[in-house]
Amino acid sequence: ENFLPKTSAPFSTNSYDAFISPNTLNLSSFTKLMKKLQEIHPEASRDRIVDALLEVRKNNKGILSGLSINSIVKRTSVIL
Repeated sequence: ENFLPKTSAPFSTNSYDAFISPNTLNLSSFTKLMKKLQEIHPEASRDRIVDALLEVRKNNKGILSGLSINSIVKRTSVIL
């Protein structure tokens, strides 16, 4: 029934369309991050913001954990 891994979920542009079990991933940080970035960059599409977040992740050795939301917002804003 649950086909998603328990440790992480893919960071894709379609992730908001899929149902994700509460046990699989806590999306509150991602939701806050997206909301903040959409407020700061209303001209940027959701896909463009996700692409920028993926670039931030790539530039940070493939991970976002350990970075504060404000740090991620600043780094993403530079890219956008």
